[in-house]
Amino acid sequence: MLSPNQLSNLKQTLIAEREDLLQRLDQNDHFDIENSLVKESVGDLSNYDNHPADHGSELFEREKDIALNEHEEEHLQDILRALDAIENGSYGVCEVCNKEIPLERLEALPTATRCIEHTPNHFVSERRPVEEDILRPAFGKFEYDEQDATFYDAEDAWQEVSRYGTSETPSDFWEQEKNHYNEMFVESDEPIGFTEAIEGFLLADIEGNFIGIANNDVHEIYERKLDEYGIMSTVGGIGATTWDLDEDDDYR
Repeated sequence: MLSPNQLSNLKQTLIAEREDLLQRLDQNDHFDIENSLVKESVGDLSNYDNHPADHGSELFEREKDIALNEHEEEHLQDILRALDAIENGSYGVCEVCNKEIPLERLEALPTATRCIEHTPNHFVSERRPVEEDILRPAFGKFEYDEQDATFYDAEDAWQEVSRYGTSETPSDFWEQEKNHYNEMFVESDEPIGFTEAIEGFLLADIEGNFIGIANNDVHEIYERKLDEYGIMSTVGGIGATTWDLDEDDDYR
């Protein structure tokens, strides 16, 4: 059972919290929700010239202010409820099991109305909010780098599109060699649409039979590599060995 001195100290703590809370709410006009219109809180004279994105940002800020104000008002009600309990002699007793709440818990949380065994927040959920699903990479669930697969997946599609431009800058990447804006996408040094260089220019029919060679940039780089190694090929310069392209070769 709480002693008169302990009860008095807890009461003074609650009174101090109440006064501090009321002062803060008065100073910030209840998080500025006293203003009826959003434009009043942001200082705009009119909403007509604002971009829809600006309205979205202002709406978010207003929703946040309302949530913070509701949280503070709920806390104020908890303080008032605790002070009333002190006056009528029911303070410090769990409202579920009617057992005394330990002094240590009341000192940490003077507004507590339940013991630790019956607190509604006793178990903390480990489930992540569903909004985090859209914060993952666009190809998060559909990339197969860790699997034995070489087909064209969602990550390849993203790389092929992002090479035409993203909001990334060289300072956003830890790889210091990415110093060109044409490389501002994930794994820009990977080939797109093929695994080995030779696959980038060999042509085949619907049945997989060889029908020719595509004279593209990949083929030219491949031919240059063959020349550097002094290898001659009887079929369009294609040797028996598949040589890897260097990372600094622009085959995209």
